[in-house]
This record gives sequence, structure tokens and C-alpha cells, in this order.
Amino acid sequence: MTVTEQQPSEPLRDLAPVHGPPPRGEHGWGPVAPDATEVDLDAAESAARDFLRHLGVSLAPEGMEQTPGRMARAYAELLAPRPFQLTTFPNEHGYADFVIARAIPVHSVCEHHFLPFTGIAHVGYLPGSRIVGLSKLARVVEHFARRPQVQERLTQQIAALLTEQLGADAVGVVVEAEHMCMTLRGVQAAGSTTTTSAMLGSLSKDADLRREFLSLVSLSGPGR
Repeated sequence: MTVTEQQPSEPLRDLAPVHGPPPRGEHGWGPVAPDATEVDLDAAESAARDFLRHLGVSLAPEGMEQTPGRMARAYAELLAPRPFQLTTFPNEHGYADFVIARAIPVHSVCEHHFLPFTGIAHVGYLPGSRIVGLSKLARVVEHFARRPQVQERLTQQIAALLTEQLGADAVGVVVEAEHMCMTLRGVQAAGSTTTTSAMLGSLSKDADLRREFLSLVSLSGPGR
């Protein structure tokens, strides 16, 4: 499958951060990414300074003086997906097997405690008449990860958007992540990971196809 020799179609939709009503592919689940025009880093830095002070954290040491500003900029980065366009190409050679991008990095923020969760996503689909640029699979993951999230919703959003935009015969998404709200606080289950999956189209109905997909992402096992 040689994507570089094919001419791209018109982009299906600009996936820049969405403001106002969420696009159909997001199904209205949860918050959209913050509006960059509404980000006030100075106010965020001031709030971070007050937050630390009220927790009894001293900012007097030289190494801590700039911490509130660093906190504000760090969270602004974690919550800001980069704009991109989901460009597709004709499936000229009639490729009919799985296209899978494995181990795509996931960096997000838990909406319950506002602590990071990090891991990897495996994203795959069975093409119909069109295929998508491979790098865009990672871009879709980032688009939904860079906002306050829960892993279950993140997994569903990735799969739903690709199904909607590609008209693929099947879409599968598996996310494996470690949640700081679980490993550093509360139960303090260090080293534990959470796995979520979304199987749409033929993958939701065909057990053999589902086993094939999971074996390709090295997650096949009894009962899957």
C-alpha cells in the first residue's frame, strides 16, 4: 500500500479544536478541548500560585519561584491538541486487510482529579473505498486525548470518529494506560494499568475477526 503515490482527496473535516456544539463524531460526550483564545496564562499562573500557597507549599526556595508559571504552561500544553485535517486517499489497490497503528503514545488528563494518565493506543480498521494517511491515526488519538478525559470515553471517541469519517468496514481501538490518580493517590496501586477497547462495524459482530484484530495488537486471549 503506497500512500505517497496517491493524490489526496479534499480533507473530510478540519479537526482543529472545536468550539460550541461538538461535532457529530464526538457524540456530545464530555468537554471539548479548551478554546485557545480563552486561555489566560497570567491568570492561570496566579491561580496556581494561590493553589500551592493554600496547600502549604512554600515558593520561597529559588527553584520554586517560577513553579506556578511552569504549572500553567504545562497544563495549557496538555489541554491543547494541534490542529490537523483528516485527509483520505482512494483505496486504489483494493486493500482489504487490517491497517493498524500500534503503540501510539497517549497523554491525557483525568477529568476527576486532573492528574495525568499516560499509555499507548492501538488503532486499526478494515478499509472500504478509502484509506487514511497513517500519521492521522496518531493525530486523532491526540485530538481527543488533549482535554479533560476518562479513558472509556476517549476510546469510544477515537473509534466513532474514524468510523464516521472513513466509512470503514470495521474499526478497532485498544487503549492501555496508567492513571496517576490510581497509582500515586488513593489505592496507590503502583504499576497497574487500565485497558479499554471499542470494536465497531464488523468487529462488533464477528468473533473470529475480533480475535484476528486483537492478535495483531498482541492482546488476544480467552474470552476476547
